[in-house]
Amino acid sequence: MQVLKNLYQVGGDINGITFDLQDALWNDGNSYILKTDEGLIMFDCGCGDTMEQIFSNMRYWDLSPDDIRFCVLTHPHYDHAGGAHLLKKRGIQLIAIGETADAVASGDERCCGYLYHKTFRPVKVDRVVTDGEKMNLLGIEIEVMHLPGHSMGCTAFFFEWTGKKVVVSGDVIGTLLVGDFGWDGSIDFNKKIYMQSLQRFAKVDTDIMLPGHGMIYFHKPRWRVEQVLNSALMQWR
Repeated sequence: MQVLKNLYQVGGDINGITFDLQDALWNDGNSYILKTDEGLIMFDCGCGDTMEQIFSNMRYWDLSPDDIRFCVLTHPHYDHAGGAHLLKKRGIQLIAIGETADAVASGDERCCGYLYHKTFRPVKVDRVVTDGEKMNLLGIEIEVMHLPGHSMGCTAFFFEWTGKKVVVSGDVIGTLLVGDFGWDGSIDFNKKIYMQSLQRFAKVDTDIMLPGHGMIYFHKPRWRVEQVLNSALMQWR
């Protein structure tokens, strides 16, 4: 599905773009591809068992999997990073914040393989980024914002594209299809820290938000984040 010119959603089972098991709505998080003149940047890569579906979706849009240069991980959960080891075998560089990098390298309970009755395949991240860092990938400046809580590795990534400010938000918030918050059953879920992250995220204006599950926000995403913050303040204090 083309989101903007040369920006695509290529995975995600809530949208029916991919599926792991029939009617499964949580096994495969949203995956996105940004096409640049120098190659492709991928954001999250799904559970791994849908990788060929993702590649098939890419080919429909004349995007070659061989052109993926980087995969940026929003957090270590199986439905978002389970396929990372397959990309690593293809020579694709993996990028993540330190907490996510540590979790996927160990493949431990922070990756939540148990939730899907699967075993997370450990994988080493090639580049560890930090909060506030502005990295240049294939000529695109991408800003890192660490927003822990749903997991301690939760990260949002911001970039400008076709005159719009885009954020890949992972599971920092839910969408109107899947509730307000990211799943709270993570081993490293932290409600207090999560609320602090929501307060920080609610101060940022963007034009388009690409979430980890469900629908994309094309109109005032900050309003949605503020709604979620309001919900947290009511429920969690």
